[in-house]
Amino acid sequence: MPELGLLDTGGILRQPWVSPRRTSSGLGWEHAYVSTQSEQPYHARFDAAATHLLILHLGGPVTVRRRSGPSTQARRVPAGGIFLHPAGRALDVELQGRLDTVHLYLSDAALQNAHGEHGAVKLAEELGSADPLVEQLVLALDSVVRRWEPSARTYVDHLVAMLAAQLARAHAAGRTAGSAGTDSDGALSGLSAQQLTTSRELMEERLSEPLPVSALASAASLSVSQFSRQFRTSTGKSPHQFLLQLRLDHARRLLRSRQQPIAEVALRCGFSHQEHLTRVMRAKLGTTPAAFRRAA
Repeated sequence: MPELGLLDTGGILRQPWVSPRRTSSGLGWEHAYVSTQSEQPYHARFDAAATHLLILHLGGPVTVRRRSGPSTQARRVPAGGIFLHPAGRALDVELQGRLDTVHLYLSDAALQNAHGEHGAVKLAEELGSADPLVEQLVLALDSVVRRWEPSARTYVDHLVAMLAAQLARAHAAGRTAGSAGTDSDGALSGLSAQQLTTSRELMEERLSEPLPVSALASAASLSVSQFSRQFRTSTGKSPHQFLLQLRLDHARRLLRSRQQPIAEVALRCGFSHQEHLTRVMRAKLGTTPAAFRRAA
């Protein structure tokens, strides 16, 4: 099978408002095409492509508006947010601010192979959703492009397979992240999509300051105990664990940018001081902020 290339991107990356920094063109990747770029504000419509489109926001927040048939959806998407568009559908999208992104185009064959013998899987249209695993896999593929060597080909195949499997598992049409479920008694067991979105947005707005669970529960119109239980059901993490992950993810983005001292990064991300950030990164990632910045 020939490699995926610019012609498989539906025309987005050939527009004058896109300034590519690096792409996987010429690397022989059969099931994924990666491009990292800066984008200026635009509004455009693109014909359906044969590949699934995943956009990872490296900056933000920025407002994105998407039209699908008669309906319009808009959201202010933070750094780390995901834009997902399935293959075979035309795309009408508006970007309302400058943005750095990683675009990943995935073949449908890779998606179906990852789904296995469970029938065909279709991806959902998503705007501003969050998936730390997808984010890290996309960043890992971008890192391979940045430091390409032929021996990395097997590693790329592994990353693409993992990404396709996660998309098939967690981002299939009809299975919206954060939708409410029911327990054996028929009662709601998880947060609604709106409650989860509100909770995440509040965490992101107050990332650098203390945020009690009571404030999150109040925003979701639940008691603290109800909110904590339903939040864990929806995300698999406690509110504190989820907030810590958001802070850690944001710290890694700032460390990659190399623009702020590590002590300032720590404070901006809600850590009490540089040593606190160092302790968390060593426990969670097995590295330190300084080592992470050198390797980025």
